[in-house]
Amino acid sequence: NTINFLFSVHYRALIFPLLIREGKPTPFFTFVLALLFCAFNGYLQGRSLTTYATYPPGWLGGSCFITGFLGWLIGMAINIHSDHILRNLRKPGETGYKIPRGGMFEYVSGANFFGEILEWFGFALACCTIESFAFALCTLFILSSRARQHHK
Repeated sequence: NTINFLFSVHYRALIFPLLIREGKPTPFFTFVLALLFCAFNGYLQGRSLTTYATYPPGWLGGSCFITGFLGWLIGMAINIHSDHILRNLRKPGETGYKIPRGGMFEYVSGANFFGEILEWFGFALACCTIESFAFALCTLFILSSRARQHHK
């Protein structure tokens, strides 16, 4: 199923962990909460898409799916490019805060968060399920809060 593929190849889960250089350690409790959320959400999305969601013939050629897929793809591209900029802000051994420049950082201070939010709203539009929309809303609330903290 094409929609399951979109969820499964999410950049943050597959590619991002391999690219991270040394960074701040993640508290164990935060790690456990993120793991539980991802496991529950993965189950919820997979179950809803494979068991309950039904799509009419031609759905993949329809405007909802195409617009959603493009939103997901553009969001992922913004996310990947923004993380590349963030990973290369400091030279090895350098510390201190630096303001990212380039890409979507010219328009929003949390370009990586913006890309992820766009990605999951695109996914929700492509799927048209209440579960995918709920996930997009959770992403919006969690990441907009983090973006606001980072902006300050």
